[in-house]
Amino acid sequence: MAMKQAATAAIRAFSSSVPSQSSPLVRHLHASAGSKKIVGVFYKANEYAAMNPNFVGCVEGSLGIREWLESQGHQYIVTDDKEGLNCELEKHIPDLHVLITTPFHPAYVTAERIKKAKNLELLLTAGIGSDHVDLNAAAAAGLTVAEVTGSNVVSVAEDELMRILILVRNFLPGHHQVIKGEWNVAGIAHRAYDLEGKTIGTVGAGRIGKLLLQRLKPFNCNLLYHDRLKIDPELEKQIGAKFEEDMDAMLPKCDVLVINTPLTDKTRGLFNKERIAKCKKGVLIVNNARGAIMDTEAVVDACNSGHIGGYSGDVWNPQPAPKDHPWRYMPNQAMTPHISGTTIDAQLRYAAGVKDMLDRYFKGQDFPAQNYIVKEGELAPQYR
Repeated sequence: MAMKQAATAAIRAFSSSVPSQSSPLVRHLHASAGSKKIVGVFYKANEYAAMNPNFVGCVEGSLGIREWLESQGHQYIVTDDKEGLNCELEKHIPDLHVLITTPFHPAYVTAERIKKAKNLELLLTAGIGSDHVDLNAAAAAGLTVAEVTGSNVVSVAEDELMRILILVRNFLPGHHQVIKGEWNVAGIAHRAYDLEGKTIGTVGAGRIGKLLLQRLKPFNCNLLYHDRLKIDPELEKQIGAKFEEDMDAMLPKCDVLVINTPLTDKTRGLFNKERIAKCKKGVLIVNNARGAIMDTEAVVDACNSGHIGGYSGDVWNPQPAPKDHPWRYMPNQAMTPHISGTTIDAQLRYAAGVKDMLDRYFKGQDFPAQNYIVKEGELAPQYR
């Protein structure tokens, strides 16, 4: 009950931060009138769906908006089947008006799909990160692309801190020993360290990056960050983080490197063989941003050689990751499926954000400005 009350409080707090209808942001979106066909693409929960009434981010939960949408005369179709010409999603592309998907089970919205979607007006991401959409094609087609900015930043930052500790303390080999009935302290301790005194660098210091730096401060680390924008001077002073204008100059200083930059044309493949070679030997890398920021084979080779001492994250390229994805089998990895931003608390927040934007869309009102990724043919600054 306490967890449910906390989750309810979180969703109310998130909703209350959204500008009111009298906000100066309000304008006509020129949405066509009448009933809308809305398609949601989420992961299936199967037997887990009934285990938590707040599990709304799955097919079965459908963001908790089905009754609300259908009571207003809209059609709401939800599926997890998103790949290939014969998938369920493809059947609805020609006549859907709104497509909702998540980074955790993304429907890849290609230029070809956009061309087929003659009625499409709005693409919503239930969460953060809209790189599954061909944003340039969406802009050219006059579509609106938006996400629930801020909805799961705490969730991801907490997860990153956990992964840093898992790698630094060499936790997983010890856990595996317990499962196998083994007991070999030396097999763990020979590469287990304290976090205190280590140099942690983040590539990207936006909402998630700043939260991570704040959470690292009590560990008495040396904190570095690289971003296109500097953190507010007062916050930078409070955190004790140092701005590094040259990312390549920052890399060899870091014992732990965290990737917190969005996937764009500029960051795709950013960490290739040459850039990884600039990192300190034995560097620990955490990447909860996007898998495609890393060169897949370069990461594998560096883990095999020991140049990367440990790699952890929940993002892959593509997603879901195929069974033969090489990151599954490289040494010293602590990978998981894409889970960091889809905690129950995060689901409630991004479900509330999606409902709010749909309500505004139906009424011809603007969204909160920070939610726009593509608006009136223009991409948000972080995606340019």
